[in-house]
Amino acid sequence: MARTRSRRKPLPDTPVKVTIESLAHDGRGVAHVDGKVIFIDEALPGEEVEFIYTESRKDYAEGKVATLLSHSPIRVDAPCAHFGVCGGCSFQHVESSAQIHIKEDLLVEQFKRIGKVEIPEIWEPLKGPHWGYRRKARMGVKYVAKKDRVLVGFRERRHPYLAEIDSCIVMHPIVGTQLLALGELIGGLTIRDKIPQIEVAIGDSQCVLSIRVLEPPTAEDQARMRAFGHEHNMSLCLQSKGPDTIVPLAGEPEIIPTYALPDHGIEFKFRPAMFTQVNYEINRLMINRVLETLALNENDTVLDLFCGLGNFTLPMAKKAGLVVGIEGDQPLVNHAKENARHNGIDNVEFYAADLSKDISDQPWAMRKYNKIMLDPSRAGASEVLHHFKKWQPEQIVYVSCNPSTLARDAGILVNELGYKLVKAGVMDMFPQTGHVESIALFTR
Repeated sequence: MARTRSRRKPLPDTPVKVTIESLAHDGRGVAHVDGKVIFIDEALPGEEVEFIYTESRKDYAEGKVATLLSHSPIRVDAPCAHFGVCGGCSFQHVESSAQIHIKEDLLVEQFKRIGKVEIPEIWEPLKGPHWGYRRKARMGVKYVAKKDRVLVGFRERRHPYLAEIDSCIVMHPIVGTQLLALGELIGGLTIRDKIPQIEVAIGDSQCVLSIRVLEPPTAEDQARMRAFGHEHNMSLCLQSKGPDTIVPLAGEPEIIPTYALPDHGIEFKFRPAMFTQVNYEINRLMINRVLETLALNENDTVLDLFCGLGNFTLPMAKKAGLVVGIEGDQPLVNHAKENARHNGIDNVEFYAADLSKDISDQPWAMRKYNKIMLDPSRAGASEVLHHFKKWQPEQIVYVSCNPSTLARDAGILVNELGYKLVKAGVMDMFPQTGHVESIALFTR
């Protein structure tokens, strides 16, 4: 007997009037209709709106504003013409200082709800430029035959398609103002439909674009790309497979981007696809905050977990007796060692280890550390926290890009391991977006 395919119930097409109660962690307004929670794009607490449904599921629904019936005092006109279509930003309609307060409130709420921990003192937020700050990005590329043009940029909000944008005012202007020109360049290549993405890496004075190619470009293609790079002060590279296949165009020198920490006399070299912080100004302020908080001297032995290419390790080593950096990615560890040599810093050690696994038999894990710094990925650091019982650090500084996993881990440190949360706060690493960068200090 043939089965009939179940069809989803069609969405209501009549606008529904609601008052926005709060904000979700991603910046969407929260309301309720008939007991079901609705997440509504670009709606702010206290506003009365008419919205239309864009998605309905068993436990929740999603919508977008059809008519704004009242305005929140923190609402501003988004300066980017593509806001609302492009999925890169979610907060451009919120006044800049209010964005920080929203993120602070979120951090406090997550600590309380997830970690069951109250923040006794809120750190003064670290602030930097709100526009043109982004130096690392992965941009999508798509040849659209119907329009005979190549789109370069980011995906549409809540859709898999690339948004049709001509600029990005959050990206550093060396790239953000050239999206149309990049699309025209790629549109003139023989492999215009064989390029899915561009990896952007902008150093203090270098810009490297790694162009993912599914087929090798012709000599003529490479000549066009070379001319474009020279005209726009960019180094264009080709990436045939993974990040380790990035190579300069034929006949071009390899450009290694760098960023400096002028307060500490340190310069980092990095490969284009390696992780670095996207916002250099906030990164410098963040490193200074960590160093001021830890108040290091030559008697300190510091463990830097999830150390990357040594962003915190090397400046800490300028003050401490010894700093040991641990990172899961071997190429990053190799690069961290190179950066230590490049800066003449010899009181550091770097090791590769998967910190989500048992590390108790590693020689570095058998030592004592009186201070620990950690900056994990969005997944947090819950697995490695239980080793803190052995290390017994006096101070822990935790930098996080995900307040919910930071809150969870704060709960482990305070409620299970007996540490005291001293203070926490946010850092404006990602203005105009819902991403929250935060920092917390724990003492024994």
